[in-house]
Amino acid sequence: MGRDHDCHPEREEMDAPLEVAYRRFSLPLRQPLETAHGTIDSREGFLVRITDGTAVGYGEATPLPGWTESLEACERALERAERALADVDDGATREDGVRALVEAVDETSAARCGLSLAILDLEAVRSSWPLYQQLGADERVARVPANATVGDGSPEETAAAATAAVGRGFSVCKLKAGVRSVEADLERVRAVRTAVGPDVEVRVDANGAWTYEEAERAVEGFAEADVSVVEQPLPAEALEGHAELRGRGVAIALDEGVLSHGIDAICNAQCADAVVVKPMALGGIDVGLELAMWARELGVEPIVTTTIDGVVARTGTVHLAAAIPEVTACGIATADLLASDLGRDPVPFERGAAVVPQTKGSGVSGVWEA
Repeated sequence: MGRDHDCHPEREEMDAPLEVAYRRFSLPLRQPLETAHGTIDSREGFLVRITDGTAVGYGEATPLPGWTESLEACERALERAERALADVDDGATREDGVRALVEAVDETSAARCGLSLAILDLEAVRSSWPLYQQLGADERVARVPANATVGDGSPEETAAAATAAVGRGFSVCKLKAGVRSVEADLERVRAVRTAVGPDVEVRVDANGAWTYEEAERAVEGFAEADVSVVEQPLPAEALEGHAELRGRGVAIALDEGVLSHGIDAICNAQCADAVVVKPMALGGIDVGLELAMWARELGVEPIVTTTIDGVVARTGTVHLAAAIPEVTACGIATADLLASDLGRDPVPFERGAAVVPQTKGSGVSGVWEA
């Protein structure tokens, strides 16, 4: 039942030439999200549309400073893709057209993510498969577990946000940390644990904010508060330091380190229990799936996460998570962070899990006209 998750379709003559178009958007957040990398108050990017004259696929290229190319470099890459497709010979195959598009953006992760998602969505619509099964899932997947994301705030504010998330059905909460001192973050974590009780999984994301000594103090305190995972406690280059933090009662996950080093180097250094898989930063859901499955082969758990994207990329990430067997709770419940979106969200949440669209393609529709 599964399909090859490569974004290159089977070789066939094009019934009609592929056409690609894109347009810029800006999505404000409901309130600024404070992270150790800085404040995120809006998400700007490009909605991508690919059609073969019959079916349509949608993608989204939403760069994030520090993770991907710049907005300007993303637009230049999409311009190159338009020109590359225009240069494809009239007698070319569909595969030739897709190859020209992907090669034009191969060095720009957000642009590649947007184009490859649109291509995969188009192929899934043509084959009448849900996108996650186009990626290779052999069985129907109804739901994907998700974590709630809790931004920076005082201990009282953080505990209230976590309590509200639990009230909405989430059993996993991820707290943003690293903006304040380690001691302040420990106080926030303890307040959350007291508020939500022992049965809620608590994760912490530090975005590489701490020194080794600070990370040691944090991990010790997190273990006492029964934190399950801390993401990127040290800067990306500190593989040895992350290795030394393992085995102290809190799993160590690498996020920025995945981009800097790759999964093989991380596994060789034995510095992570988990890796964060962000399609926008990696270059697409096809690349994310390859990395996730390879990590599993090497004994490292993948955690699929958005980069606070619009509905098109966010839904693609839900399908990526659905294509990974027995996936752990994912960072995909980020729609509420946006004040506006590109269109209707086809992914409702029930009891802390994303309900995976079962229609052909990603399930996203009407975004180009919105």
